Amino acid sequence: MVKAIVGANWGDEGKGKLTDTLAAGCDYVVRYQGGSNAGHTIVNNYGKFALHMLPSGVFYDHTTSVIGSGVALDVDKFVREIAALRERGVPARRVLVSDRAQMVMPYHVSFDVWEEERLGKNSFGSTRSGIAPFYADKYSKIGFQVCQLWEDPDTLMDKCQHVADLKNPLIQHLYHREPMTARQIFDRLMEYKEQLAPYVGDVFQELSAALDAGREILLEGQLGALRDPDYGIYPMVTSSNTLAGYGAVGAGVPPYAIQEVIAVVKSYSSAVGTGLFVSEIFGGEADELRRRGGDGGEYGATTGRPRRMGWLDLVASRYGCRVQGATQAAFTVLDALGYLEEIPVCVAYQADGKEIHDFPSTPTLARCKPVLKTLPGWKCDIRGIRKFEDLPKACRDYILFAEEQMGVPIKIISNGPAREDVIYR
Repeated sequence: MVKAIVGANWGDEGKGKLTDTLAAGCDYVVRYQGGSNAGHTIVNNYGKFALHMLPSGVFYDHTTSVIGSGVALDVDKFVREIAALRERGVPARRVLVSDRAQMVMPYHVSFDVWEEERLGKNSFGSTRSGIAPFYADKYSKIGFQVCQLWEDPDTLMDKCQHVADLKNPLIQHLYHREPMTARQIFDRLMEYKEQLAPYVGDVFQELSAALDAGREILLEGQLGALRDPDYGIYPMVTSSNTLAGYGAVGAGVPPYAIQEVIAVVKSYSSAVGTGLFVSEIFGGEADELRRRGGDGGEYGATTGRPRRMGWLDLVASRYGCRVQGATQAAFTVLDALGYLEEIPVCVAYQADGKEIHDFPSTPTLARCKPVLKTLPGWKCDIRGIRKFEDLPKACRDYILFAEEQMGVPIKIISNGPAREDVIYR
């Protein structure tokens, strides 16, 4: 059977920790979309890690970690992450890279940086990891699949020349930089060939055989529903589909095999980058929540940027769970709220004199203000608690209120950064 762990919000909900925890019972953990533009922070017996390319199952000896065909594979970061794990004492695990995955090239990163600089105050807040240029090339059919590294060298060189011919007018006349050569592209691809050789395989056939054998497969999503290019806060979205349904494409498993979808919801809101964020808070109130949130503070695992902060947005979270097709929810970072006497929660939006309970499209969302309901806080540290009934009553009530509003059962509660800081209901 296949489970998917996906984000219901803007990303940074705590998917990495949940994947690391639930991978204990899985045979495969599959990254199926996105690239190195978001990091999953994990705390376990090996230490604290921020993974950007590797699946969060790489800490188990029984699990195969898979890079699926839908991933923007940054080979340099992939290789560095594997080396960093070895240096910190994590034993070598089986890692499998799909031969159909496509590679982020150095010029993708350059284009990302140059375009953000060109846009100035109108920039998208990109992590400058090359993701948008990568996916643009993929769908323009000028990307490089991993399997092409082993094709006829003359054929590959011809494609490198084609790419250089397409890119150089932009490089020279829009960005005013030095042009690149086909030989530079080809030589970099040959470096990637050598680096990837131990890991490449036919992921589709392996996962098909695994399903036939009754193996457990866990799909690990990146970012969240509100950053999806179709259903998110377009245009301030990512460039790959962040929904569980895309797992059937990016991992190559049948849609009907995805029987459980765990939507991860943070117990308050945070976001990295630009875009509409109705429940956002500012000033000292935001600084305090940012300092107490996450694991050591709410700062981007990829960029280090301070995250934008807000109260739990149940309009957005309900929508995120629905669009993900969630069968259950995981409620995370609940321990961060223990300092509050009262906890505001966004239960509706107000726009054009009307109260809105369904998450709207971007033009309407831009006019929305939050409708807040205040719930009592519990004013104590809840880390170390392992049973739902042992939580303070106000804390249980907060969870149950969120569950009722979202319409999805909250089965998993995270009350600390460590692997064991989890309550199951």
